[in-house]
Amino acid sequence: MQLNLSRANLVKDIIMPQDEENILLILSSPSGAGKTTLTKKIQQKYQNFKISVSCTTRSPRDNEVDGVDYHFVSEKKFKNLIETNSFYEYAKIFEHYYGTLKSSVDQIIKKNDILFDIDWQGTKQLSKFKNLNLVKVYLTTENKKELKKRLISRNQNSLGEVEKRFNSFDEDIKHWNDYDYVVINKNLEVCFKQLEKIIKVEKTLPLFK
Repeated sequence: MQLNLSRANLVKDIIMPQDEENILLILSSPSGAGKTTLTKKIQQKYQNFKISVSCTTRSPRDNEVDGVDYHFVSEKKFKNLIETNSFYEYAKIFEHYYGTLKSSVDQIIKKNDILFDIDWQGTKQLSKFKNLNLVKVYLTTENKKELKKRLISRNQNSLGEVEKRFNSFDEDIKHWNDYDYVVINKNLEVCFKQLEKIIKVEKTLPLFK
């Protein structure tokens, strides 16, 4: 798989206008490929990007803050939100629910670009809403061996959870063709520069429509 930057050649080195259209940038990847780290790097450098804070039924990790990393809710509360059609997308991943609230996205996009750290299931659901200006990027490692190494080294999951996430790679990778761009994350800084180029291209493309 190669990074698809074919559209970049059309707008190389163009300065982005002040009245550019806000975008919803999706970063998806198998667990351990670096999407959460890259999402935070984008937000730190580009103040106009706000991270979409998902709801989840899983328990917070030691370094996570409710309302910042996720909205941590009970399974009962989550299912109530499903019943009231409150999500743009939701999915059950590794025994826990995750979802994106419509109210949050609709409010943020008025003034800011939005970053989504979601999986292929969520991406498929979001893609059904044609009113959303989506830019879909799939991140992956160069091979499964590297992925497992990263899952172990980040020390966030038990060995059983590592195996479960590692074993989901084959299913995840099948869906790369649903995305606008595929980026192989061999080096974090190089990958980040590639994402910056994608952002520049997609923020400029409305000029040519």
